[in-house]
Amino acid sequence: MTEISTPEVASIKPLVREPKPRGVARWLPGFTVLRNYRSDWLWKDLFAGLVLTAILVPVGMAYAEVAGLPAIYGLYATIVPLLAYAAFGPSRILVLGPDSSLVAIIAATVMPLAGTNPDRIPILAAMLAILSGALCILAGVAKFGFITDLLAKPIRYGYLNGIALTVLVGQLPKIVGFSAQGERLLAKIGSLVHGVVSGQINWIAFAIGISSLILILGFKRWLPKIPGTLIAVVGATVVVGGLDLSNRVSVAGSLPSGLPSFQIPDVSFAEIISLFAGAIAIALVSFADTSVLSRTFALRGGYEVDENQELIALGAANVISGFFQGFSISSSSSRTPVAESAGAKTQLTGVVGALCIALLLLFGPNLLRNLPDAVLAAVVISACISLIEISGVIRTYHLRRSEFVWSIACFIGVASLGVIQGIFIAVGLALLAFIWRAWRPYCAVLGRVDGLKGYHDMTRYPHAKQIPGLVLFRWDAPLFFANAEIFREHILSAIASAPSPARWIVVAAEPVTDIDTTAADVLVELDDALYKAGVDFCFAEMKDPVKDHIKLYGFFAKVGAEKFFPTLGKAVDEYLEQNKVEYLDWEDQSK
Repeated sequence: MTEISTPEVASIKPLVREPKPRGVARWLPGFTVLRNYRSDWLWKDLFAGLVLTAILVPVGMAYAEVAGLPAIYGLYATIVPLLAYAAFGPSRILVLGPDSSLVAIIAATVMPLAGTNPDRIPILAAMLAILSGALCILAGVAKFGFITDLLAKPIRYGYLNGIALTVLVGQLPKIVGFSAQGERLLAKIGSLVHGVVSGQINWIAFAIGISSLILILGFKRWLPKIPGTLIAVVGATVVVGGLDLSNRVSVAGSLPSGLPSFQIPDVSFAEIISLFAGAIAIALVSFADTSVLSRTFALRGGYEVDENQELIALGAANVISGFFQGFSISSSSSRTPVAESAGAKTQLTGVVGALCIALLLLFGPNLLRNLPDAVLAAVVISACISLIEISGVIRTYHLRRSEFVWSIACFIGVASLGVIQGIFIAVGLALLAFIWRAWRPYCAVLGRVDGLKGYHDMTRYPHAKQIPGLVLFRWDAPLFFANAEIFREHILSAIASAPSPARWIVVAAEPVTDIDTTAADVLVELDDALYKAGVDFCFAEMKDPVKDHIKLYGFFAKVGAEKFFPTLGKAVDEYLEQNKVEYLDWEDQSK
């Protein structure tokens, strides 16, 4: 999962606002596209599907092995989700399948449960996909498509960098031709270093893996339109087969012949409970990825996507994948651009890719029997390198140190405690950041600045003038139970620090988007205290929906309608008139 850079203005097409579909078209947008399909799209979709297949096969096999499953399950998890998303998905060219951001979560969830029985891993992974998919569907039906907006970019950078490093270190032993032990990242690094120092390197596997990695990265950097992954896979397979090296390096071996079959995973209730935390983590990560990618390519294509339908489509693809021997999948930020650059117009591209893989399994399962595991590791490592976000973290460091700390904390959590724990650390940090900003929001005493219209923050304009006896105070957040007492403290502090005894305090309430019952009670108490001190408590620019709330609470009637003003200017004028204060404004002087 990677961030997609903002497209150039020239590549963004005018947005087409199509009427919202209803009935079957609402839940199966793929059929709407098929009904409006243009004949000139067919050859473009067919060609793009063939190009895409060359990437889907090795990537699917590689990610399956990272997740702890035999390579064939990666192809199962590619075929079925592509077909499912073609029917349910609102995006026209989004490519779904096994993804580098999920495989570490899958492995961390299912492998401890499987224990010493490797046959349980595919079954547990299938149930994990069903659970995560069901969560996505429920969230989509409940219109919770906004939830991933709660994960700020710096926090996403942190857990993605942690996942990338974890997966990358896990694949390095395959490059050097030996296995490394350890569940945590530091243990794996220690085992890897010990194997290298003790001379366990398989130099043939190392040569194949490193040359493949250089080839893939080189083509991606300088010749991105040429499928470097395909060249590396075919080249290494030919070399191993031609030189008869299959007994000297680890290879994929012949794939089982035939298509995935419908199976209900045989999992106990206790195992389902154990899988649930991983399912939540997968649902969050996969939809955060899919949401960004879907909106980006919709913007480029000049159409809109329904984020709730995107959730439902992602969930359906995962559920169906689980029932057809697959595992959890997400959108791909590496394969979708391949489809786009190859000319894909609709989801028929994904259907063609799925059918080509199906034909491979039916008629050519032995074609990849000499594919070295070192090449599959190189494919995964190249994906992890593209997953790592360094520039964004550095930018965050220079722009906002607190968000940089969150990003690093999330990265350390994933790398040291584990992938699933790290994901929940990310969610916790996101919620903490949200609560912290709402709990202690920015507030300001306002004054009049010569030559500038309006009223401005005194800390930004130290020479701003305050009207004698009048305190103008702005609160930049909703008022709710967590910050109501802090609001009271700032109000009293503003009155106490006024240059002259205060008669009125006016709250510039435009930024206040909500007031809950706890805050309303605090306002009542504050109004009583200010009344006893001889200070009128007033409000300006309060939004009507917020005003409706305080009317319901009874605060509006208690204070009186005359204490609420449409603008700060009206409040100031009323104050000057009622209190007979002589004040000459710079605008009056200039007349």
